[in-house]
Amino acid sequence: MKAIQVHDVAKRFKIYYDRNRTLKERLLFRKRNRYDERWVLKDVSFDIEQGEGGGVLQHRGPSGCGKSTTLKLLSRILFPDRGAISVNGRVSCLIELGAGFHPDMNGIENIYLNAAMFGVGRKETGKRLDRIIAFSELEPFIENPIRTYSSGMYMRLAFSVAINVDADVLLIDEILAVGDMNFQEKCLARLREIKECGATIVIVSHSLGQIEAFCGRSIWIDDGRVQADGAPEETHARYAAFMNGKKSQ
Repeated sequence: MKAIQVHDVAKRFKIYYDRNRTLKERLLFRKRNRYDERWVLKDVSFDIEQGEGGGVLQHRGPSGCGKSTTLKLLSRILFPDRGAISVNGRVSCLIELGAGFHPDMNGIENIYLNAAMFGVGRKETGKRLDRIIAFSELEPFIENPIRTYSSGMYMRLAFSVAINVDADVLLIDEILAVGDMNFQEKCLARLREIKECGATIVIVSHSLGQIEAFCGRSIWIDDGRVQADGAPEETHARYAAFMNGKKSQ
């Protein structure tokens, strides 16, 4: 069974030149707005099977290379301008720092809020609350407003919620940007357990090592198009050859 199907997907954004104009100028001259269209994804297609670990490798290039856009499309935060995306089951995602949290609420309140965004009810979240807090290792701070949290604490809490909502599909941006080395190892071990239970995990990363260590499949996207799709060793060999060619130019 296919957990994710992406068929001929394209996504564009408008880049405006007149951003610094005053509100009055924008209202008076709104028809004069000048912009370029940037296609960050161009007819991208791939399928990911249920229970598969897939890595999406994207060239470390200028802003707009499609890295975050890919995950936002899969999680239905954004919608494609062309093509179709199908994701089966409950989706949990870790995309942007602080997404799904309210800075004035404490850690416990934000756990309920964040879980609700993944479709988990209050009663169900309550049953998992102790497990989520324990995994985050934030017990001494859990009743503090999260505006007082560091970026690492934000990520610990977000990760702890995301992996404890029994998602069928888990989408993660740069998996090892979470906490210290010991916490990162704990996260990887938990992700392996989730994968063994049949969940589909998609990691978007610039790191070849992350994808090779965790995924059986790697999809390389560059300039908005799929350049290679297959076993990580094969895909990464093509990527390395591409990068070496760029350095020699």
